[in-house]
Amino acid sequence: MPAEATASRIAAAAQRRFGAALEVPADLAHLDVLAALNERSVCRRYRSDPVPEALVRLLCATALSAPTKSDLQQASLIRVADAAKRAAICALLPGSPWLERAPELFVFCADGWRLRRLFARKGVEFPNEHLDAFFNATVDAALALGAFVCAAEMLGLGTCPISQVRDHAQRIDELLSLPDWVVPVAGLALGYAQAKEPLSARLSLCATVHTDRYDVDAVERELQAYDARRGRDWSGDKVKQYSRVMRADFGAYVGRKRFRLG
Repeated sequence: MPAEATASRIAAAAQRRFGAALEVPADLAHLDVLAALNERSVCRRYRSDPVPEALVRLLCATALSAPTKSDLQQASLIRVADAAKRAAICALLPGSPWLERAPELFVFCADGWRLRRLFARKGVEFPNEHLDAFFNATVDAALALGAFVCAAEMLGLGTCPISQVRDHAQRIDELLSLPDWVVPVAGLALGYAQAKEPLSARLSLCATVHTDRYDVDAVERELQAYDARRGRDWSGDKVKQYSRVMRADFGAYVGRKRFRLG
């Protein structure tokens, strides 16, 4: 596709996504990659075709090439290939019946176990049992998840992150034999898309990208206008969604995994 046409695709996606024009120079390198990322949408309907093993391994390597705090490498991916374990996890998530038909299922974990093993192997006490240790490992897992999703899009695959695994963290922990200091952060479905969901509008960049200070007035203006641009009561939906207590026991679970949250 000519560069000008690809640049126009990106600009059109940004307009739909953020409600504002975005200048996209046609002479940028890798415009096709930027188009794939800007046109990304979630996938919950998959073809039955398996993902070739070489691509799965490449995606894992790409995900774990993401930035990691101080080279600590505190992300781990669990590929759920065992049929019984896969069925048990799907049974925990009846609100996502499509998950059974996804060719691949991963669970991305914050992994503090390996770091502590380094200390144990050296016979040295680990002095950083506090909230930041958990935060570092969780961010590593999130970075790996984001890199995996981006790489999958560029390879023509579809994905859907699944935060609901944290609704059943203890059970998934048992199914996957997670050691202390390893906590599930999110699941991820992967496969070739039968169809993707429509591109979802996002809050305008004026509300989410700030210069030098957090602009609360810009956020207020966007929150006032966003529902009309999105064409539905997003604000009311989010308030309704989070008006019930969710995962209040997750902190206790993390504590049982020997992370300290203080």
